[in-house]
Amino acid sequence: MRVDFYQLSRDPAELVVPLLARAAKAAGERVLVVCEDADRASRIDTALWEVAPEAFLAHGQAGEGNEARQPVLIAADIQAANDAKFVILADGKWREEACNFARAFLLFGDDRLEDARACWRLLGSDSHVQKGIERHFWKQDGGKWREMG
Repeated sequence: MRVDFYQLSRDPAELVVPLLARAAKAAGERVLVVCEDADRASRIDTALWEVAPEAFLAHGQAGEGNEARQPVLIAADIQAANDAKFVILADGKWREEACNFARAFLLFGDDRLEDARACWRLLGSDSHVQKGIERHFWKQDGGKWREMG
């Protein structure tokens, strides 16, 4: 299991989610995007259509029907009705259920930095290390993402 921490210093989650979803689609994976904030979820929904219109990302929101068919599903909770193996926590809140996915992406801004640090420490604890959790930290450097050591 792998957890990627993405510190959002320039772009909001609405612009990062489509990049991650496109990469997951290229890898043949389904994605669950979790966001409790309905306004942000709506902006993510719009961004999945508009960020790169030439790279169509079929998606839907939980509760709209056909959830099981969606390669990208936006939901307020971490129930993968689309059988996703990847989860993007777009609201910066860690949920322990994310450990049930093959890969998790925690997107957080400065307002959730301390929570992300606590999560990093938690996932580095003996109980999580024994589960084989691999952690990676990414930060924006200008317009590019760089993995920090």
